[in-house]
Amino acid sequence: MDQIANPAPGFLRNPDKVITIEPYRGTVTVRAGETVIASSTRAKLLSEPPYPAVFYIPFADIDFGQLAKTGHSTHCPYKGDASYWSVLPAEETGKDAMWAYEQPFDEMTEILDHAAFYSSKVTIEATPA
Repeated sequence: MDQIANPAPGFLRNPDKVITIEPYRGTVTVRAGETVIASSTRAKLLSEPPYPAVFYIPFADIDFGQLAKTGHSTHCPYKGDASYWSVLPAEETGKDAMWAYEQPFDEMTEILDHAAFYSSKVTIEATPA
């Protein structure tokens, strides 16, 4: 049966919406000053026009010791509810700098256990392979 258990309401309303997720061939490093927060050769690049593309990094490649979960959340009708973390070494600038969809809609399960960072709050370096 092709029924999905947790469909995204955004795709139900707008079936022509396109969001692509592809493996990034290279290394993505996230820093706050000189402190490395994440470094991964397994990042995924999510493209959702008209928004800028975003790197999603596996939880396993993120130093959660440098983060503090906050009470902030947002909702995307295509991806689900996002949880946020502050990047501690970035101090006030790092507030709610990382987000993740801990229970994404079925169409976006590729970003389960992955997180993204705001490039305005931390430094994100992508080095192609």
